[in-house]
This record gives sequence, structure tokens and C-alpha cells, in this order.
Amino acid sequence: MKSIITLILSIALSSIITAQVKVPGTVEAALKQKFPSVEKPLWDKENAHEYEAEFMLKGVKTSANFSDDGKWLETEMEIAAAALPKKVADAFHAKYIGVEITGAAKIETADNKIKYEAEFKTNGKKQEVLFDADGNLLKQ
Repeated sequence: MKSIITLILSIALSSIITAQVKVPGTVEAALKQKFPSVEKPLWDKENAHEYEAEFMLKGVKTSANFSDDGKWLETEMEIAAAALPKKVADAFHAKYIGVEITGAAKIETADNKIKYEAEFKTNGKKQEVLFDADGNLLKQ
């Protein structure tokens, strides 16, 4: 009996975890227009008026954000920490002496800006910082 209850709870929990967000047709159409090859993205809702699609693009983990009216806002593509521009890597290491970058991403925005995200751990806690292409810290 205990194993049946455990099985039922596991199935219920997995269906909750894998449930997709209901996405407006305009947002789905905008994703298809911007990234025609993407199939079955994983959708999430960033806030009341913004949706995020996660998918693989040419073997690279990628996410794209769209407003609820279908306007593309940004695309974030995972990159190797070694692929960060030198100015960004230098700025990170000057601020976080002795800290290793554990993950990185390149972010392209609708206003034609490029930003870089660096992930790291301190005291076992994952943190992220955001830089512009010139190595200026934008967000801690």
C-alpha cells in the first residue's frame, strides 16, 4: 500500500513539474518567426507580461524572452566561461579575486546591445553578475 501511495505522489509531482505555461498564440508565433527551427520549447512566465522559451539551438542551450504581445525582448545563449570577452573576464576577476566562473552566457537584446552573464558560487550559493561588452558591471 505504501508503494502505491508513493507511486501516485510521484506521478502527480512529475506532472506538476512538467506542466507547461499557457502561452498566447502571438508569443508562440513570434518565437517561430525568430527561430523557425525550434520545436517544443519549454515555456515559463517571467512576470505578468513576459514569457521565456527555453530550447536547444544548434546544440547550444538557449532561451528567448518575449512580451505578451509577441515582441522579442532578448536571447540568452550559454557559452563557455573561456569564451567571455577578455574585458568581461578581466572585470570579473578584478571584482571577484580568486573566484572561478562556473557558467557564462551571451545575451542579445532588442535594443541591439550585447551583455554577458557570469555565474559563480560563493559559500555554496550560486550567483550571477551581468556585464556589458566593455566589462562594465551592470547588475550584481
